[in-house]
Amino acid sequence: MMDWSDRHCRAFHRVLSARARLYTEMVTANAVIFGDRERLLGFSPVEHPVAVQLGGSDPAALAKAAAICAEWGYDEVNLNVGCPSDRVQGGNFGACLMRDPALVADGVAAMKAEVALPVTVKCRIGVDEQDPEIALDALADAVLAAGADALIVHARKAWLEGLSPKENRDIPPLDYDRVYRLKARLPAVPVSINGGIATLEAAQAHLAYLDGVMLGRAAYQQPELLLRVDSLFFGAADLHGNAFVAVEAFEPYIAAHLAAGGRLHDITRHMLGLFPGRPGARAYRRHLATEGVKADAGLDVLRAALDEVRRAEERRALVA
Repeated sequence: MMDWSDRHCRAFHRVLSARARLYTEMVTANAVIFGDRERLLGFSPVEHPVAVQLGGSDPAALAKAAAICAEWGYDEVNLNVGCPSDRVQGGNFGACLMRDPALVADGVAAMKAEVALPVTVKCRIGVDEQDPEIALDALADAVLAAGADALIVHARKAWLEGLSPKENRDIPPLDYDRVYRLKARLPAVPVSINGGIATLEAAQAHLAYLDGVMLGRAAYQQPELLLRVDSLFFGAADLHGNAFVAVEAFEPYIAAHLAAGGRLHDITRHMLGLFPGRPGARAYRRHLATEGVKADAGLDVLRAALDEVRRAEERRALVA
């Protein structure tokens, strides 16, 4: 979710669900140590519970980065051993670390020694020619022995040789049963699943076997899914009955960002997936894409985009 789940995306998703745990974009350990921490790690208090996702292979650097993240107030540190991007492979972290469970375990142990936060690991079921039955167990056993608190498994292999990062999100076949078998072998370990889960009903089905479900692209591309998460999965009242009400509740956050010198597009680029398949959705997206990118765009632009949907729905109701 690099370049997607930034602080504005997370703040928007939080107004849709009070209970879902949010995850940052993956940030490298060295970037945390040496980079602009406010830009990389800054987040709004409304985002809690929020986990920071780290990438790296040097245990000492991971430990130092985890300590910094703890100081910034995150609720969880997640080590990403599943991202197949070119940048990740070049830096010897992400999915390529599936080949070196001992090194991943060293990183987990180093982080656990530095922070009291939960330290979790996100991985694939294997990479390239690895046998997922062997590779996933080897990685899981190593990091759990090192103190990992939970596992999040993207239920497909990553082909680092032969497939692009984009292709790795869709082409390798999903194997949900492999993740179920991991959980059955490790019943006391919290295991969540990720990959190709497009609906809340599908997520509910996975929870018959597992402890959690991570939604990535589905939540980003169809954020209205999150409006029902609290009632379906946490037994709590949903925050808002529809997307219009949710956006209205989000306006103070947007206004504060604009008042601080930010641009509307910084936020609305994460809101283009609202109203999928509904009348006026295309006009809504077009208005934000053309008017929302202007330097002086304000809340009036967002409201006008929402009005495109309202008017289209009113016209359909009149015809019906």
